[in-house]
Amino acid sequence: MEDSLGVRRNERETIEGFLDWYRAVVEHKVDGLSFAQATTVMTPSGLCPLGVVKHLGWVEQGWFREIFLGENVATIDVDGDNSPEFAIGADDTSESVVAFYRAEVDRARLIAAEATSLDALSAKPTGFGGHVSLRWIMVHMLEETARHAGHLDVMREKLDGQTGD
Repeated sequence: MEDSLGVRRNERETIEGFLDWYRAVVEHKVDGLSFAQATTVMTPSGLCPLGVVKHLGWVEQGWFREIFLGENVATIDVDGDNSPEFAIGADDTSESVVAFYRAEVDRARLIAAEATSLDALSAKPTGFGGHVSLRWIMVHMLEETARHAGHLDVMREKLDGQTGD
C-alpha cells in the first residue's frame, strides 16, 4: 500500500515532514499581502505578520546554527527579550524578510540532514537544558513554527478574509 500521506514514515521523516509543512504555511500566510498589510500590527503586544516570519527566521538560525552547530551568529535579543526579532526595520521589505526566512530554513534543513542521528547533541548548551539533542531542537521548532502559523492564520483572516493552509 502506498504511503502518499507519509503516515508510515520513520521518526526523522515524520518530524521533518511536519516541520516543513508548517514552514510552508508560514510563507503562504504572507504571500500576496501588500507591505502595508504584512506590517499591520495585529495584537496589543505589537505582532504583525511579517514580524512573525522574521522572528521565525531568527529562531531557525538560533537553534540550528548557533546552538546545534556552535556557530557565532548575530543576535538581536536584549537581556533575554526577543521582541527585537519581531521588529520590521526601515530597510526590510516583504521580499527581504521572506528571503531571510527561506535562507535560514534551507540552512537548517542542511544541518539536520548532515547530522547522523536525532540523538546528536548540540555544540552549545542551552540555559535551561544543557546540551540538547537534534530531536529536541526539531520538535521544539515544530511546535514554535506551528504556534506562530496559528497566529498568522488569525492575522491573515482579519486582514483579507483568507483562510486555510
